[in-house]
Amino acid sequence: MTLYRATFMHTPESPFTAPDALQVQEDGGLLVEDGRILASGPYAEVRANSPRAEVVDLRGGVLLPGFIDTHVHYPQVRVLGGLGMQLLEWLDKNTLPEEARLSDPTYARAVAREFLSALASNGTTTALVFGSHYASAMDVFFEEATRTGLRVVAGQVVSDRLLRPELHTTPERAYAEGKALIERWHGVGRALYAVTPRFALSASEALLDACGTLMREFPDVRFTSHINENPREVQTVLELFPGARDYLDPYEQAGLVTHRGVLAHNVHPTDRELGVMAAHHCSAAHCPCSNSALGSGLFPLRRHLQAGVHVALGTDVGGGTGFSMLKEGLQAYFMQQLLGTAGVPLGPAHLLYLSTRAGAQALDLGDLTGDFGVGKAFDAVCLRPPEGTTLDTVLNHADSPERMLADLFTLGTQQDVAQVWVGGDPVYRRVPAGQEVGV
Repeated sequence: MTLYRATFMHTPESPFTAPDALQVQEDGGLLVEDGRILASGPYAEVRANSPRAEVVDLRGGVLLPGFIDTHVHYPQVRVLGGLGMQLLEWLDKNTLPEEARLSDPTYARAVAREFLSALASNGTTTALVFGSHYASAMDVFFEEATRTGLRVVAGQVVSDRLLRPELHTTPERAYAEGKALIERWHGVGRALYAVTPRFALSASEALLDACGTLMREFPDVRFTSHINENPREVQTVLELFPGARDYLDPYEQAGLVTHRGVLAHNVHPTDRELGVMAAHHCSAAHCPCSNSALGSGLFPLRRHLQAGVHVALGTDVGGGTGFSMLKEGLQAYFMQQLLGTAGVPLGPAHLLYLSTRAGAQALDLGDLTGDFGVGKAFDAVCLRPPEGTTLDTVLNHADSPERMLADLFTLGTQQDVAQVWVGGDPVYRRVPAGQEVGV
C-alpha cells in the first residue's frame, strides 16, 4: 500500500448544483493499493489507520484528479497554430492534408507517440480521442496508448463525402473496419472504442446508419462527433439533409444519440436539439480555445444547463491551442465573462469539475475516475511550479485553497505538471532542470 500525503482538491459533486462541491484536504492522505483509493481524509487520520503504508510526500504541490479531455484529435498534433481561418477553410488548408499522411503506419506511429506524450505531460489521464480515417493508424494508436498506460476512448473516423478522396470510405467498409477494431481493442487494458463519424457534413445517411448498426451490436462502445460548430457548417448540413429538423436530427435518426455519446462544440444549438440531448443524456464537449481561435462563437453554457444537458471540456487539438486543460478552463471562464448576463459565472470549483469529474461522467466512467472518492482509480496529477516562477510566487501567498485553485487555472501551464498517475501507475514525471539527457 502507498499513502500519498498532499494538499488535494476534488469535486465529487457538480458545483452547478452543489455550492459546497469543492472538497479540500490541506494536509491530506490518499491510501492506494492496486491502483485504487482505499481511504481518503486528513493525513494523520489515514496514517494512524495504516501505519505500515509507504508514504509518498507530495507537499509543496497540489494534487488534483487527472484531467479528462472529452474532445481532442490524434492526427492534428503537428498542425497546431493554424490561425487566421474559420472551420471549413482551416480543415481544407491545414488539417485534411496532414490527416491523409497517416495512411503511412510509420508516420502514424510517430504522431501517436507525440500526441500521447503531450497528453501525459499536460496532466491528462483520460481522453476521448478523435482518431484517424485509417484503420491501420488506429491499430498503431491503440498499441502506443497501451504502452503509455493512459486511458483512451477512441475510434476510427469515417466519412464518405466532401473531404479529400483518400479520406473517404463506404458504409460497408466503415462497418467492417469498425467491427474489427472494436473486437480487437475495446476493453483491452485501459482502452475503449468510440464510433466516430467525422460530422454530418461528411457523412451520408447510409454511413450514419452503419455507425448506428455498430452501436446496436456493441452497446457499451461510445459515440462521438461534431455538431453546430460554425454557422456555415450548420447551413451546409441542413442543405445536405433537406428533411432534417436540425443538425442533430441525422444522428438521432441513426440511433447515435445516447447516454454514452459526446457531441463536440454545440455553439449554435436549437432548443429542440438541447431537449433531445438532455432526454438521451448525451453530453456536449465545450472547446473554448478552439471556438475562439476559429471564430466559431461563444458557447451558450447557460442554455445547456437550463435544458439539462451535461457539459465537459475538450481541447480540440489542433483547432484548439494546446493540450492544457488548465488553459481550457481559463478560456471557458473568459467566454462566460464576455457573455455578460447570458453567461454563467464560473469559479475555481466549476473549472476543476469541468476538467475532471464532468468528463468522467460524459464518458460513462464516473464510477471509475474523475475524483478521489474511495474505490476510484488513483488517476492524479501533481502540480508543482518551478521555484521562482510567477505561479510559485502567487501560490505561496494564496490565502485559501480556493484562491490556490484559481491561481492554478489562471497561471498554470505544462511546465507546472510534476507527476501524473493512472490507476496508480506513474505515466509522467517532470525532469528537473539540469538533469535532461545530454546535459
